Amino acid sequence: MTANEELKLAHISVGDMDNNVYLLHDDTEGLLIDAADNADAIMDMAKEVGVKITNVLTTHRHEDHTRALPEILERTGARHLSSFLDSPALPSPVDVELDHGDTIDFAGHELPVFILRGHTPGGAGVAARINGVPCLFVGDSLFPGGVGKTYSEGNFIRLFKDVRDRLFEVFRDESIVYPGHGDSTTLGAERPKLDEWWERRW
Repeated sequence: MTANEELKLAHISVGDMDNNVYLLHDDTEGLLIDAADNADAIMDMAKEVGVKITNVLTTHRHEDHTRALPEILERTGARHLSSFLDSPALPSPVDVELDHGDTIDFAGHELPVFILRGHTPGGAGVAARINGVPCLFVGDSLFPGGVGKTYSEGNFIRLFKDVRDRLFEVFRDESIVYPGHGDSTTLGAERPKLDEWWERRW
C-alpha cells in the first residue's frame, strides 16, 4: 500500500438496516464511503470533524447503500466514484469508474482499490492506512463470520475467490475489515474460517 498514515476515520450508522457510513478524512477534506441514508446526519458528521466531503465512494448498487446519494452529491458537489461493473445501476452518475488495481487519489494519498464480484456484479472497496494499520472498506462483500450474501453457486464461488485472492492473500492479518453493516473484524480473526465458508457455501 502507498497510503500515508495521516488519514483519520469517522463513522455513523444510518437507516433501518444499520448501514455503516464511513468518512476518511484529513484536516480539510473527506472521502465518504456509502451515502446510505439520512443526508443530514452525514453532513453533520462531516461538520463535526471539520471537513468538506469532496469524494463519495459507492461500494455497490444496492438501494440501502444509496438512499442519500443524490442529495449528498448535490449538497457537496463531490466527485462520485464506483465500480464500473455496478455504476450503470446507481441512482446518480459516476464521475470515476473504478477497476481492480486502480487507486483513488485523495488528499495527497493514493488509496488502493479492489473489486469484489459476487454480492453484486462488482463491488468496489478501498484500503487506507490509519494509525499505521491497514483498513479495508469492503461494502457487503465480507463480514465477521463469512462473505456477503450471494444468490447462486457461481456468485458464491466468484465472491469467495475474490475475497480470498484480493484481500486475504494481499493484506496482513492485523488489517481491519470495515463492512457495510454491523461490527468490524480483522483478516486474522476470519482467516481460520475460510475452509469452513467454502464447505458450507455461504
